[in-house]
Amino acid sequence: MTPPADRGAARPLRGFFVSGAGTDVGKTVFTAALLRALLAAGGVVQAVKPVQTGVPPTQALTAPMADAAVYAAAVAGMPKSAAQQPALPPATLRCFALPASPHMAAAREGVRLCGEGLRADILAHWRESKADLLLLEGAGGLRVPLNEREDMLDLMAALGLPVLLVGGNYLGGLNHMLLSLEAVRRSGLQLAGVALVPSADPSAGCPGVDVKAMLADNAAMLRERLAQQGLQAPVVELPRVPRLNEEGWQTLSGLLAPLARHLLQTAWESSPESAAAALVRRDHAAVWHPYASSVRPPQLCAVERTRANRIALRDGKNLIDGMSSWWAAVHGYNHPRLLEALHAQAGRMPHVMFGGLTHEPAVALAERLLHLMPRGLERIFFADSGSVAVEVALKMALQCQRGRGEAGRTRFLTPRGGYHGDTFGAMSVCDPVTGMHSLFTAMLPRQIFMERPSCRFDQPFDPASLDDARRLLAEHGHEIAAVILEPVVQGAGGMWFYHPEYLRGLAALCRQAGALLIFDEIATGFGRTGKMFAAEWAGVTPDILCCGKALTGGVLTLAATACTGEVAGSVCANGNVFMHGPTFMANALACAVAGASLDLLAEEDWQGRVAALEAALRRGLAPCVGLEGVEDVRVLGGIGVVETREPVNTAALQTYFVNHGVWLRPFNRLVYLMPPYITPPEDAQSLCAAVEGALREGAHLT
Repeated sequence: MTPPADRGAARPLRGFFVSGAGTDVGKTVFTAALLRALLAAGGVVQAVKPVQTGVPPTQALTAPMADAAVYAAAVAGMPKSAAQQPALPPATLRCFALPASPHMAAAREGVRLCGEGLRADILAHWRESKADLLLLEGAGGLRVPLNEREDMLDLMAALGLPVLLVGGNYLGGLNHMLLSLEAVRRSGLQLAGVALVPSADPSAGCPGVDVKAMLADNAAMLRERLAQQGLQAPVVELPRVPRLNEEGWQTLSGLLAPLARHLLQTAWESSPESAAAALVRRDHAAVWHPYASSVRPPQLCAVERTRANRIALRDGKNLIDGMSSWWAAVHGYNHPRLLEALHAQAGRMPHVMFGGLTHEPAVALAERLLHLMPRGLERIFFADSGSVAVEVALKMALQCQRGRGEAGRTRFLTPRGGYHGDTFGAMSVCDPVTGMHSLFTAMLPRQIFMERPSCRFDQPFDPASLDDARRLLAEHGHEIAAVILEPVVQGAGGMWFYHPEYLRGLAALCRQAGALLIFDEIATGFGRTGKMFAAEWAGVTPDILCCGKALTGGVLTLAATACTGEVAGSVCANGNVFMHGPTFMANALACAVAGASLDLLAEEDWQGRVAALEAALRRGLAPCVGLEGVEDVRVLGGIGVVETREPVNTAALQTYFVNHGVWLRPFNRLVYLMPPYITPPEDAQSLCAAVEGALREGAHLT
């Protein structure tokens, strides 16, 4: 077997991460013996200890207690002919003298460990290493703390390497292994293999136990449980050797030789680059993407994992996310609170029909939403997505007017430049040009379009901006059921920010005309503009409000349509019922995660984070003002927009951004940023710098 020859500076991290079901389970001995077996099988492998405790830094490679010294001892006596390459010296990246968990040992020396910092250490070492694979050994077990929030498993998840789990083979050891395997599985990590190492007294506390039968049963049960989960990871049983001398290392590495050959074969046959290309080919053969051709499939980046504000691609690139996955992932990705809510609810009840039944996650979420929304909204109707929430709002308005005895009010008034979704009712109230739905014009209901609010958010309000709305309501008021618009920020239809006073004036005009007022807050809700809901900028309560996207923090699809008690009463007048009912309405998983997302907003300083993000976007995008081809630069809350005079080349820009380590998805004449709220200032600056660089270099024109 021959490993790949490419050693480019940007090569994806490759290797395995060894962790334990606990402390003192034989993890270091296993790592050292496996290193020897990998070298004997022809691998160019380096053993690395990211964090070592209990050893003074000056003795990280020499102290008897240093894991790196154990690695070196394991390979010191190897026959020269056994390895294709000389063994690379082991490495220890962080070393602390106190024999304690990493967070305590580091704190004693005035250091605070973090997963991202350790990951950066490992990647920096990898860039300089001559190894084809790194064999990383964690400190202690999976849940050993790195700091008050992160543990070793978080570092493992950030790296995304396959896991080799080592556990003690003793009475009670099976329970520890199964719990550890569940933690690995829930972190989305691949299990590459399992090793069982007997303790000094496997039957401690239970005299008379048949030790040999117990140890064999532990291994058999573990294999059975892995098979039930569809996992093909090998389970290796290692003996407890009398001495770790050359004979002992030979024995252990010999037993691990089949595993070593399997790991090398797996690693060499599945390079990240080829795996990414293969996935894209499979995608192009079977999948149809949004706003894309199936005949000429779009260029795609294959994603392997997400973490915080990062998107890790299969080919090894790590991108700073500037889109929040279409405005939804406001807390970043893989937030432990959201994932814990998901797992906990899945164990109780993933879903149940909402007709005739109810459940705590839905009721609690509805109560909390009404508490957060503008005062006067009293009822929540859950929907599957933003588009469906808009459909629900339109149907509510029509049924409300009918209940009022105004059956002739069947049309909607909406500003140009708006976007409300891709289903038929929602399409009908999108801008007929920028709304992307001109193909369906003949089938859509004929709505009434008024001028886009012309009064900029950052300029004095001009009352004349309401003239067109006033004229159309006067002319068509008798047939208008409702006015629908995105408050303060027009989203995908143009990313335009307009003055809140426009909403106050429009609300008054609607009341005079007998038309309902619908706010589409699907993109703006939950803090994106600097207010929990954009309606707060104007101090206006609409008759109906739609929210979605960030509702679950980007984890699951869920939306909601809220209305006043008066609207609900009119809809249900004369014994009528509201005629809508999605199959997955109020999905318990989604409602539970949404509740956890609201918890995070309540507990954390989201206002401060959005304000800091706004300041960073203003600073970062300021150099774009005046660049050739730039029409406008505008920022509000966690939204930054560069509008160009001509449509941009989306494919060329996407390639440019990925090559510069950021993820942005421009369209038409808009290069916009909506990063997660957790984005640090330096990452916001990197996003803005990539936008500026692309525009200066003309990447948007190629």
